[in-house]
Amino acid sequence: QERLVESGGGSVQAGGSLRLSCPGASRRLCGNYFGWFRQAPAKEREGVASISHGGATTYYADLLKGRFTISRDNAKDILYLQLNDLQPEDTAIYYCAAGCGGRWYSLNWYDEAVYSRWGQGTQVTVSS
Repeated sequence: QERLVESGGGSVQAGGSLRLSCPGASRRLCGNYFGWFRQAPAKEREGVASISHGGATTYYADLLKGRFTISRDNAKDILYLQLNDLQPEDTAIYYCAAGCGGRWYSLNWYDEAVYSRWGQGTQVTVSS
């Protein structure tokens, strides 16, 4: 299977922005839906946002909606996550994921078990 490889992470000051990219977000490679997750130091990995293949349906973690935006370039099979107004508590490793089996809906998009392909992660560090 084609790998998912995240990029775009880095170090920014509070209030700054980053755009994460994840090529390989293809429907033909088990990609009916895609997601971004993050794992902060000493914390469990958590769902950030998720999007359907065509982009018509999106889900967000309640506390992040409004600052983060998930999108997908269907022509290039690239998944994006725009991070705005970053805060120190957003510091984490961010992962992209893809899935194609079973149901995907508002009550399970944040469940890691729904996704079968994962990237290696990209570090986002926000300083105050």
